[in-house]
Amino acid sequence: MQRFLIILSIVFVLISCGESQKIDLIVHNAKIYTVNETFAVAEAMAVDKGKIIAIGAENEIKNKYLAKEYIDAKKQAVYPGFIDAHCHLYNYAAFLQELNLNGTTSFDEIITKTIAYSKTNKFGWIVGRGWDQNDWEVKEFPTKEKLDELFPDTPIYLTRVDGHAALANQKALDLAQIDINTTINGGIIEKKNGKLTGILLDNALEKIKTVIPNQTKKQLTTALLLAEQKLVEVGLTTIDEAGLDRQQIELIEELQKTNQLKMKVYAMISATEELLEYYLKKGPYKTDRLTVSSFKFYADGALGSRGACLLQPYSDVLTHTEYGLILHEKEFYEKYAPLLYEKGFQMNTHCIGDSANHLISSIYATVLKGSNDKRWRIEHAQVLDSADFELFSMYNIIPSVQPTHATSDMYWAKDRLGNKRIKNAYAYKKLLQQNGLIALGTDFPIESINPLNTFYAAVARKDLSDFPENGFQKENALTRQETLKGMTIWAALANFEENEKGSLEVGKSADFVILNQDILTVDEKVLLNTKVQFTFINGEKVYATNN
Repeated sequence: MQRFLIILSIVFVLISCGESQKIDLIVHNAKIYTVNETFAVAEAMAVDKGKIIAIGAENEIKNKYLAKEYIDAKKQAVYPGFIDAHCHLYNYAAFLQELNLNGTTSFDEIITKTIAYSKTNKFGWIVGRGWDQNDWEVKEFPTKEKLDELFPDTPIYLTRVDGHAALANQKALDLAQIDINTTINGGIIEKKNGKLTGILLDNALEKIKTVIPNQTKKQLTTALLLAEQKLVEVGLTTIDEAGLDRQQIELIEELQKTNQLKMKVYAMISATEELLEYYLKKGPYKTDRLTVSSFKFYADGALGSRGACLLQPYSDVLTHTEYGLILHEKEFYEKYAPLLYEKGFQMNTHCIGDSANHLISSIYATVLKGSNDKRWRIEHAQVLDSADFELFSMYNIIPSVQPTHATSDMYWAKDRLGNKRIKNAYAYKKLLQQNGLIALGTDFPIESINPLNTFYAAVARKDLSDFPENGFQKENALTRQETLKGMTIWAALANFEENEKGSLEVGKSADFVILNQDILTVDEKVLLNTKVQFTFINGEKVYATNN
C-alpha cells in the first residue's frame, strides 16, 4: 500500500509538472519581427498581464502555455507597435470636428467649403485648417476681403496646413484686438497698402487663439477618444505629443487612469514661462502609459510659410521677410536650457531653417558640453548648414524627423532654398549616420496619421502617387530595417522608453501590430496597400479589422 501511494505521488508530480501555464494570449503561426539587437524573427509569442513572457518557436510556446485567447497570424508579419515620434493629438482631435481644408486647390474652393460648413456650424466661430497656397495655381497667401463680405458678423480663423500661418477675417481680428498698429514679437501681422490682409504668422496666431472659445471637458474627451480610435486603426500604440499645456496633460492622464484612453503618450510640455516654472518644480514623472519628461520649444516657423529661419535669404523672396523668424530672443533658450539639464528634462526644439538649427544646436552644445545620455532632441532638423551635422554626433543630439514632410515639400522646397541648400535639407540618412539612430514621426494633422506613409516616404522618397520616378534626393533614403527601427525602438530610445517598448522582448509591454503583408520584403510598388489587421496595447486588443 505504501509503495502504491509513493508511485501515485510520483505520477501526480509528473502530471503537475507537465501542466501548461495559464496565460492571457498566444500569438502563433506568425513572422514576428522582434526588432531586438540581432533583429531576430520568431514564430510565436506569449503574453500575460500586458507583458511579453516568452517569444520563440511555436511548438515551445504552445507546449508551455495555455492561453485564454489565441491569435493565428496566418503567417502574417507582426511588429512592435508603431510609435509616432512627433505629432499633435489635441490638434488632430480638434481637426476632426473643424472645417477640413486639406487638398484644396484654390482660395475659391476654400470659400465654397466655408459657405457649406457655415450652414451646419453650431460653434459660433468658423475654425478650419489645412490650406496650402503652394498647391494653388496662384501660389500666394490669400486675403480676407471675401470672408469679410460673406461673414461680417461671424469670426473666421483658417490655419495653414503647417499650423504656422493663418487667415482671419475682420470680425476675428476685432475680437482679438488686432489692428494696423499691433505688433507681435516673433510673429508677423501682414499688411498691404496700409491695411491688414488677415494673414498672421507664427507668434501672431496666439493672439487669435486666446479669444476662440474653449471646448468643454466633455467635448474634449469625446474628441480625444474618437481620435484615438483612428490612430489605433493605423497601428499606432504610442504617440509623442509635441506641445501640451497642464490641463491637456492632466486630462490625458485622467482618461488613461480610468482606462478610457488606451494610447500611450510621451507628452512634451509647451515651453511657456508659466509651464516651465510649474513643471521644473514638479520634475519629470511617468506612469505606465504617460511620460512627462520633456519640454517643447519653438525656434522658428515653417518653410512653406517662409517663417523658417535661414542663414541666407530665401531664394524666392516675396514681401514680408528675407530670412524667416526666430520666435524668441536667444536669451530665452539660454536661460532655460541649463535649468532643464539640472532638473533632468529633455529639451526638444522645433528647428526648420539652418539658422534655427545652428542656434539651438549651439546652445545644446554649451550645456551638454560633450558626449552624454540626456537625449536632447531637434524636432524636424529640416534644413542644416553642412558644418552643423557633426554637432548631432558630438553632443549626442537626437534628430526627430518626419519623412512625409520631404515628399510633401519637394515640389517647391528648391524654390525656397535654391540648388545648394536643398542638398542639406530632409537629409535623413546623413542625420542617421551621426549617432546611429533617428526617430520618425508624421507631425499629424499636418500630414496623414498613417505610419505606413512614413515608412514609404522614408524608403522610397516618393509621394503617394509614386512621384518622382527615382525618388526625391534618394541618397538620403533609409533602408526598410532602419525605417522600422525609427518607428519603434529608436523612437522609444528618443523617449527614454526603450526598456518597456519599441521591441518585442520578454519583460516588455505587449504593444504590437499585425499587418496583412510584410513591409520589410514586399515589393515597393505595393507597400502602400498594407493594412493593419490587429493592434494590441499592453496585451489588449484595441483594433481588429473587419475583413
